[in-house]
Amino acid sequence: MLNKKKVVALGFQHVLAMYAGAVIVPLIVGAALKLTEAQMAYLIAADLFTCGIATLLQTMGTKYFGSKLPVVLGCTFTAVGPIIAIGMASNLATVYGAIIISGIFVLAVAPLYGKLLKFFPKIVTGSVVTIIGLSLIPVAMNNVAGGQGQPDFGEPRNLLLAFGTLVVILAVNRLATGFVRAISVLIGLAVGTIAGYALGVVDFSTVEEASLVSIAQPFYFGTPQISITAVVTMILVNIVSMVESTGVYLAVGKAIDEKVEPKRIVNGLRSEGLAIMLGGIFNAFPYTAFSQNVGLISLTRVKTRNVIFAAGGIMVVLGLLPKLAALTTVIPSAVLGGAMIVMFGSVAASGISILSEVDLRKERNLIIVASSIAVGLGSATVPQMFDLLPDFAKMLLQNGIVTGSLTAIALNLLLSEKSEPVPLEKSDS
Repeated sequence: MLNKKKVVALGFQHVLAMYAGAVIVPLIVGAALKLTEAQMAYLIAADLFTCGIATLLQTMGTKYFGSKLPVVLGCTFTAVGPIIAIGMASNLATVYGAIIISGIFVLAVAPLYGKLLKFFPKIVTGSVVTIIGLSLIPVAMNNVAGGQGQPDFGEPRNLLLAFGTLVVILAVNRLATGFVRAISVLIGLAVGTIAGYALGVVDFSTVEEASLVSIAQPFYFGTPQISITAVVTMILVNIVSMVESTGVYLAVGKAIDEKVEPKRIVNGLRSEGLAIMLGGIFNAFPYTAFSQNVGLISLTRVKTRNVIFAAGGIMVVLGLLPKLAALTTVIPSAVLGGAMIVMFGSVAASGISILSEVDLRKERNLIIVASSIAVGLGSATVPQMFDLLPDFAKMLLQNGIVTGSLTAIALNLLLSEKSEPVPLEKSDS
């Protein structure tokens, strides 16, 4: 049984694992829409605050809301392009009107979506989880090199920091036991950041400039406005997120050795719909289950929901105290990249573990796995192949999880009249 201090430390480790992915969205959107420094600061604070609330909603669980799985929610990167496009064409009030309506859509269709889970047998779920892990590897490698677009991209010191962080994490995970082993990623990030400071790549200027307190305000950017085009666009974004989240829920189930029933997925998606609505109200973003944290669960073998509940609470506090939140941004990208390698690799390994339960000696099974992973990974790594298609098609097809999932589902239906038994019980939602 973990005491409170250990739970908080493990929760903080989860926050650090997802932090870069959480703050990069407001940074990109704010820069593209030319927001002021004060508006950018608010956007980041509101995002962290809402991330925390969304995670708490997901983790606690009630009869109809929350998967009761150790799942962290964060803003979906799929929404970045559409938000920028809508914001440039109209204003942020239209963006948030569309986000609120799309959240209502997710909330309403979650039970219907649950009935489609019969199309996710092990051969499909295993392929999807594998694609999630593999498609994240380029993200890790870009961070290893120092962050794509950065002037020091590929500098030897970045590679050294990433490699050193990875070695520390693996050494602690291998040699230590108990709680120390469970916080191996946190230790690796700390050691890597200290080394980065010694090498002169840690910058504390953001901490000095950050305000002490920030309170999330409903409708900070104005009363929400409704545009049909914007609403349809955000609904498409959240359909993509629903498919992504399904893969994450199933991957978490594998990591904690629990069968994830359709009802839990439906309840989880209902919570995501509510979280998306909150994102619109507090002028943050649409939210989805973060795959970064699945790898951390697999690596640390800590499966309790209390840790994720603590992570949600920490994010709420960081959202209220921007100066404290800014401290976590001093971790060099290369250090984060070193940690991401093992975490994202663990997600892919979970997918491979699911596929090991499928008979790949059968030609149809081999074709399904090979084709879905190839299509999904291809879409994720070369998204520009779809640049000439209409925006709605591009949004769907540039997401490797969506293309890989659709390929696996379609081939599973086409190549056999009798599918394997679905490992999910019938939903009563």
